[in-house]
Amino acid sequence: MAVRIKAGIEKVPGGLMLVPLLVGAVIHTAAPDAGKFFGSFTGAMFTGLAPILAVFYVCLGATLDLKATPYIAKKGGALLGSKILFAAIVGIVLGRLLGEAPISGGLLAGLSVLAVVAALNDTNGGLYMSPMGQFGRNRDVGAYSVMSLESGPFLTMLTLGIAGLSAFPWQALVGAILPLILGMVLGNLDPAMRRFLAPAVPALVPFLGLTLGLTINLTAVWKAGLLGILLGLFVVLVGGLVLLLADKLTGGDGIAGLAAATTAGNAAVVPTIVAGANPVYAPAAQSATVLIASSVVVTAILCPIVTVLWARLVLKQPAGGSREPDAAAVDAHPHLDHVPADTGEAALAAAYLTVLDDSDPPEGRRRRRPGRGLRRDRGKREADA
Repeated sequence: MAVRIKAGIEKVPGGLMLVPLLVGAVIHTAAPDAGKFFGSFTGAMFTGLAPILAVFYVCLGATLDLKATPYIAKKGGALLGSKILFAAIVGIVLGRLLGEAPISGGLLAGLSVLAVVAALNDTNGGLYMSPMGQFGRNRDVGAYSVMSLESGPFLTMLTLGIAGLSAFPWQALVGAILPLILGMVLGNLDPAMRRFLAPAVPALVPFLGLTLGLTINLTAVWKAGLLGILLGLFVVLVGGLVLLLADKLTGGDGIAGLAAATTAGNAAVVPTIVAGANPVYAPAAQSATVLIASSVVVTAILCPIVTVLWARLVLKQPAGGSREPDAAAVDAHPHLDHVPADTGEAALAAAYLTVLDDSDPPEGRRRRRPGRGLRRDRGKREADA
């Protein structure tokens, strides 16, 4: 009898990251020396966050297509640039007030510049792409291929340096982005490498969550309750307003901007990496991780609601309505093989995306259904009905 484990996990917002993270945190809290006790491969998993992340970013980089259409480059660039600029401004302001250390007492205990900047700097791909398919122009979905450049600790490190806080050696900055660049090179030089590496992106997410959870003590989690909710509200409402304005200023209707106002589950690993690169951020790392995990859940729940309400206002759609996919818009980015790290390939289906097989000649190229776009039929190809 099959047990629908994956389906159950995915009912939790960002579940593929957060549920394993919680399991790891429970293990670490109850038995902090379990990794040393078992040793071998089990012990390696308990402490193997860095190598898993390196592989993850190579595979993620392979999904980023440099052949984006001008519209997609413009839309994705505007949203990415707005997020980076807003995070930098917030980082500069908070950096002057707080420094590198977290607040030690009071209602805001545990809050740090690291937590806020990391929460702002990474977008939940699945939550962006799904409402774009329902309410936005379908070609807006492809903008996430540009926005994915924000994944990882590089921008957070850069922002903290811009904010005048403790900087990072150039080797750490370059090392933080090299795996992503390597993946981009492989994926863009050879489409077969993109199809080979892309499925590993969602598959690695639970391992990232588990390994990250194995560094968290749950006794610190309760302190993040209200503060984590407030951080999530800040990302959606204040960050969303900034992105909405940026979208409107570049000719959009604001829907894409609001849909990008989330925190990705992957952002929860950033504080640990940053602390490893510069120990001055170590006191803030654990509380920042918990706050970001809270923000992931809050933004996953709130952002779709805000986006749908705004879309109905802008598009004058009745409740439950959605627009039919525009074939020309879908084909605006035919090379998009991106698999969002947060929800896997289901986001492609939700966004009406179709992936084309670049290995077929144009006259024999067949349109592949989302969910099967990364598997090739090596036998005899039959014409579509």
